[in-house]
Parts: sequence; C-alpha cells; structure tokens
Amino acid sequence: MRAFGRLLDVLDQLREKCPWDRKQTNESLRPNTIEEVYELCDALMRDDKKNICKELGDVLMHVMFYAKIGSETGDFDMADVCNQEADKLIFRHPHVYPPKEDAEFTDAKTSEQVLQNWEQIKLKEKDGNKTVLSGVPVALPSLIKAYRIQDKARNVGFDWQKKEDVWAKVHEELAELEAELAREDKERSTDELGDFLFSVINAARLYKLNPENALERTNQKFISRFGFIEQHSIRAGRPLTEMTLGEMDALWNEAKNNEK
Repeated sequence: MRAFGRLLDVLDQLREKCPWDRKQTNESLRPNTIEEVYELCDALMRDDKKNICKELGDVLMHVMFYAKIGSETGDFDMADVCNQEADKLIFRHPHVYPPKEDAEFTDAKTSEQVLQNWEQIKLKEKDGNKTVLSGVPVALPSLIKAYRIQDKARNVGFDWQKKEDVWAKVHEELAELEAELAREDKERSTDELGDFLFSVINAARLYKLNPENALERTNQKFISRFGFIEQHSIRAGRPLTEMTLGEMDALWNEAKNNEK
C-alpha cells in the first residue's frame, strides 16, 4: 500500500509540475494506453519476467492517470475505481461470497461452472450488460472478438454438443469459400472467408487452444525464418529479389531444422 501511495503521489506531482503530464486528456492518452497494453502482451508472450514487471507498471500508471483526470472533473477517483471493481468481483463470485438474501449461483465447484454462471450474473447487475453479447467491446481485434463472442454464447448453452462436430462445419465453410473463389466473386468470397475463419476459431476454442496466441507463435516463427533467409542473402551479397524461390525455400527449411 505504501508503494501504491508513493506512485499516486508521484503522479499528483507530475500532473501539477510537468508540462506534458499537465496537458494530457483521456483522448490524448488513449493511443499511448493501447501501445502500453500491446507491449505488456509482447512481454507476456515472451515470458520475459523483467519486462512483464516493467510493462505492468506502465499499464498501472495509465489506469491511475485516467482516475486522476476523473477526480479533477469530480466524476470519480482511484478509490471509486478500486471499490467498484471489488464490489463487482464480490457480486460475480457468490460461490466465494454468498449473498445474504439470494442463494442463486452459490454452488460452483468447477471453473466451467463459474464461467457458465458468470454471464448470467452479469445480466443481473444494476449497470451490467443488457444482452449476452453486449459485453464484447466493439473495438476488439476481430480474431479476439470472434473468440469472445463464441465463448459468451457457450456460457449460456449455445454450443456444439460434441467438439468433434465442429469439423463438419469447418469443412462446409471451406467448401463454400472455394466455390466462391472459383467464381471470382470477391464480395461473396470475403463473406465466406470470414465464415471459414470464424469456424476455425470455433474449433480452436472447443479444443481449448487460444487462436490469438497460436497465430502470434506462427508470426514469430515466420519472422525468425525469413530473417534467416535475409541474413544469408546479405552474407552472400545477393538481394532477395535475385534469389529463386527454390533457393529461398531451401534456406527456409534450413532455418526450420535449426529450430529443432
């Protein structure tokens, strides 16, 4: 608590004495906040403990900064942020904090039961979501949004009875995509591509794989292997544009084998 209070004091002083900090608004801070969250995500993917700690501090500072601005306008302060979050967590965990009057949702023995209760409880909150999917942020990246939409629907029982059943849907969507691509109908092909990707994300969810993390792993593998090809071209004094696809493919496989 002393460390938290110290950081609050530093932020108060910067807001008063630093020209840059003094002029910040919710709107001006927003792009920086997005950047800081992505930097934290990058550190988490690399399991870089030192940078996870550092980036957590940066994200925390942004949370506190918005609360500071809220206190200046008289709308809310950091205590309100903390108390509202604590109240929300207590309300959404009746299996840990049984309410005095309503005994509903107090029996949750598994994480699966907790998740199923979660969406139902949110709909009962005074200022909570009015519909199951209204809690999915509009600005979420599309891949993550698709996963969250499917996950929220699952929590109220809208899901495949057996996970293996999803593959018929994946194959169906792929066939429809291939048919539209053959017709060279770009508009319908775009729609079918979206349906196909949505079905693949659904399959990943059912098999308890995170598609965002999986795709980022592949991104990093591609960057590493392509970087190997680039370094080889630099050492050989040959631009990539002068190398044949066969040569690049051989180097790609070499880079792939070096990873094993």
